[in-house]
Amino acid sequence: MKELMIGVDIGGTTVKLGFINVDGEIIDKWEIPTNTKNQGVSIVQDIWDSIDQKRIHLNINQDNVIGIGIGAPGFIDAKKGIVHEAVNIGWKDFHLAEELNKKSGLPVFLENDANIAVLGENWKGAGNLARNVIAVTLGTGVGGGIIANGRILNGENGTAGEIGHIIVEPNGYLCNCGRRGCMETVTSATGIVRQGMDAIEKEPKSLLNDRYNENGFITSKDIFQLAKQGDKICIKIVNRTTDIIGFTIANMATIINPSKVLVGGGVSKAGSQLISGINEAFVKYALPRISDVCEIKIAQLGNDAGIIGAAYLVNQKLKNITF
Repeated sequence: MKELMIGVDIGGTTVKLGFINVDGEIIDKWEIPTNTKNQGVSIVQDIWDSIDQKRIHLNINQDNVIGIGIGAPGFIDAKKGIVHEAVNIGWKDFHLAEELNKKSGLPVFLENDANIAVLGENWKGAGNLARNVIAVTLGTGVGGGIIANGRILNGENGTAGEIGHIIVEPNGYLCNCGRRGCMETVTSATGIVRQGMDAIEKEPKSLLNDRYNENGFITSKDIFQLAKQGDKICIKIVNRTTDIIGFTIANMATIINPSKVLVGGGVSKAGSQLISGINEAFVKYALPRISDVCEIKIAQLGNDAGIIGAAYLVNQKLKNITF
């Protein structure tokens, strides 16, 4: 059997796991609940028990497994394998890599969940092994990851690539990080809905207001759908959202000079409606020499990006390979 890596993607609700070969093919994948009781004390044991049971079930010899890669939310020190803070799980200064290494006896490598997603997407998804990539995940919040010269960019303490916390409106909405006007407060699914609710208050006569009265709530999907139907308020919100994303990417691209920008997360399901607006703004704000070599694409791997990227991390660390 070919060498195998184990990819682990820890989320606040579930842990996604997979056995993946050196070609990036998923041999098997599954998930388990994330037990956040008692500050997540049982999560590492749960992960290892599940992996070991699945390995036995699949008749995989442990000697074929070369290591475990993990993506975890929060502030990560990848070099030391420490999760400094993962609020949704309860971890604080938790030595995750060391703990799983003790249980498994295997090399364990840790990265931020957004970073492993961009690794996976670049290896087997929309990135096509590009050496310089910006990834943006538009979900409940806004995540990001950067590959520069073939490697994930971590920065001094693991905070590089936090695109959601670039300030785009200095006097804007209050962000969970404690500051105001972060990109996340406007362009996440939550931020888009917030824009919609503000618009309903100012202009009650609209298709959006009708949708709100009908359902008792609105979603970012509603706003994109109604923009397509010609609702002026929703068109304005979509245009503002894509303009801010394109503007932010253009400024980041001045530093990174990427060949690919990959857009994922739930909001990315808006597809060309989202991408065309982002691209238009990107071209408007970016240096032509930068936009000429850069393609903005929808991410392809969905929920598999994390486990595939975690597997690639093992390959990269053990064999010192880059894109």
